Amino acid sequence: MKLTCLLLISRSWHAPCVQNRKYGEITPIFYGDFILSLSNAQGGTSLSTGYVWEEIYGWHNTGNWAGAVPAGLNAQPYQHFESAESKQRLASAIEVSGLAKELTKISVVPATIDQITMVHDSLYIERIRKDSESTFGGDAGDGLSPFGTGAYEIALMAVGGAIAAFDAVASGEVDNAYALVRPPGHHARPETGMGFCIFGNAGIAIKNGMKKFGLKKVAVVDWDVHHGNGTQEIFYADPNVLTISLHQDQLFPPKSGYAKDQGIDAGQGFAINIPLPAGSGNGAYLEALKEIVFPALEKFAPEIIVVCCGFDAAMTDPLGRMIVTASGYREMTRELMKIADKVCGGKIVMTHEGGYSPTYVPFCGLAVIETLANTTTEMKDVLAEFWDALPDQKVQEWQVERIKNIKSQLTFLSDN
Repeated sequence: MKLTCLLLISRSWHAPCVQNRKYGEITPIFYGDFILSLSNAQGGTSLSTGYVWEEIYGWHNTGNWAGAVPAGLNAQPYQHFESAESKQRLASAIEVSGLAKELTKISVVPATIDQITMVHDSLYIERIRKDSESTFGGDAGDGLSPFGTGAYEIALMAVGGAIAAFDAVASGEVDNAYALVRPPGHHARPETGMGFCIFGNAGIAIKNGMKKFGLKKVAVVDWDVHHGNGTQEIFYADPNVLTISLHQDQLFPPKSGYAKDQGIDAGQGFAINIPLPAGSGNGAYLEALKEIVFPALEKFAPEIIVVCCGFDAAMTDPLGRMIVTASGYREMTRELMKIADKVCGGKIVMTHEGGYSPTYVPFCGLAVIETLANTTTEMKDVLAEFWDALPDQKVQEWQVERIKNIKSQLTFLSDN
């Protein structure tokens, strides 16, 4: 059954006239001359996909740094790498493409202190609150993560967005969900923030959701280009949460994310790190998923899968040296959904993490969210025909060997 939706955009900018008719019927929206369309990607019915985005996320102020360098006489003021642009432009693309009308908007309330303290030290939380009240703001903890006035309240909303998305999927309100939240969270440790992160959005949502719904097993797949050290630390001794991080080897944080780091105490073996070599593209990522991630998920059999979804492994990202394309993210999502269907009834929650190319993140985000919703739009990555055809997008033999070597070190996947 094919789902088709037409958007007609008018020069006169009249208000849209919408008929929300799905499953084979046309939905005209009159804006003018520019026509976009939505169609069902697999020829079946659409999936119910939850979507979190609040305008306040764009108000998180990281200042006029020159990338990751404080502005001053040594560096001309510009903007911090973790600016609002890539997130706001993704949210705009979701709206303009017509995809937003196929998603279930999830309302958000700020996380409570009780929820935040499931993960974070109360003294750290209080420091962030106080610094957030000041005129000049503060830093989350590593000197690289500045924030302005009001950051505390916005960070509570980011955690609240992750919680709302998790709860919507766990309760069956939606099939899967994407939480486009900011600031990000996967580097935040219990006692401090770092790597542009203030609170552990995904980690708190998991802790809260497991308690609320009585869940016994949750898996985390983190494909941000940087090691998901914060989320890993939260659950490092917990055998009920399997954390899996695919990241560029030794990029950030330093001396973190080794394959040998596999958990402690009761959690030994339940942390999996896949440090991929710089230059890895679509083929290498899919190889790592199929050789390590998917077998681990099938063996663990979680009740829900949480994806810390960063787009900084993408071709144009300034903070990574990988070459994944929007097509690659689409295929990674598609393959993950197949495994999720087998092990947890398709329950996937994605929380937005990194991705610092304002012009390319929207295409990567659309590819992922379209796939979650089993639909496509006509907003296409026009560079795909060039970048997807690069010879390095195919998995290389030396990359296969590296992945095999990593797998051989993992006690979770051993036959013992």
